[in-house]
Amino acid sequence: SVMIWVHLNNKSKRSEGVTNAFVCIYVTFLFVFKFLGPTQKMNLFQSVTSALDNTLASDPTAVIFGEDVAFGGVFRCTVGLRDKYGKDRVFNTPLCEQGIVGFGIGAAVAGATAIAEIQFADYIFPAFDQIVNEAAKYRYRSGNLFDCGNLTIRAPWGCVGHGSLYHSQSPEAFFVHCPGIKIVVPRGPVQAKGLLLSCIADKNPCIFFEPKILYRAAVEQVPVESYTIPLSQAEILQEGSDVTLIAWGTQIHVMSEVASMAQEKLGVSCEVIDLRTILPWDIETVCKSVVKTGRLLISHEAPVTGGFAAEISTTVQEECFLNLEAPISRVCGYDTPFPHIFEPFYIPDKWKCFDAIKKMIHF
Repeated sequence: SVMIWVHLNNKSKRSEGVTNAFVCIYVTFLFVFKFLGPTQKMNLFQSVTSALDNTLASDPTAVIFGEDVAFGGVFRCTVGLRDKYGKDRVFNTPLCEQGIVGFGIGAAVAGATAIAEIQFADYIFPAFDQIVNEAAKYRYRSGNLFDCGNLTIRAPWGCVGHGSLYHSQSPEAFFVHCPGIKIVVPRGPVQAKGLLLSCIADKNPCIFFEPKILYRAAVEQVPVESYTIPLSQAEILQEGSDVTLIAWGTQIHVMSEVASMAQEKLGVSCEVIDLRTILPWDIETVCKSVVKTGRLLISHEAPVTGGFAAEISTTVQEECFLNLEAPISRVCGYDTPFPHIFEPFYIPDKWKCFDAIKKMIHF
């Protein structure tokens, strides 16, 4: 600490900006280490494994099940957990998504902490009836006498660059029309662990979509011990004054890059918001930002028609109409099945988002 303090105060050799950067890094390190304990370098799939490990260690009722999870799963998110906790707590299921979620509902109703894995989010649809008509309504139809709130459903989600029709979809909008469940999408390792542990602890059924392209894309210092990040609270990653940019999961990294481009090329200040929880979402943070900037761009990989950007857009129009300086813009996937070799043209990349910002600014 003394060495860093001397380093920070040697202003004859350091600019003020660099000094401030070191201060931020040092303060962040102290906060994480003091309040969240020691950290370890993890990518996103390792942070998910860590969250599951913490849960199994602290909760004797916790069970993890799905196709191939006993062997570590397709993306290695459960590697080593069966050997550590036994085949009765981490086990494979038949290739039957309806059965996986149905079993999870029953386990949760019986008092277990049930963590179900759907191998790809694209294959969650056979379980749609179990999620929407059973899990989401269980508490309501019993008058709160019974519930399956201890159920968490994990699924790799989103574009991967070569997944095509059945391995690149983002189906969150199908479930936001259903009261009784929560839907969460993280953007990186620290967020993934904290949000997943919050889903597991939450007393409502949760769907946790994990951006598969990010599983190995980035490494962060992640606390080894358990910690939670509050659900239904969006996070402002960058403050700005001219345009509000909203995304979640993989697309938040695109938006951060777009914000830098807009500042550099257009002199436009963008406020970047990671929604994190899709249902129920943080209306207050979003509307407060739009009141300040007067412009809103929403981007997601799912098709534009009926996508969750439409819900955000409608809500903001109702709440912030007199504050808007330009029409709300949606940059999303096209209304086609996810293509294979044309995935680079399908996804809402930084250039499409940048063009949308230019149109809003010159409206």
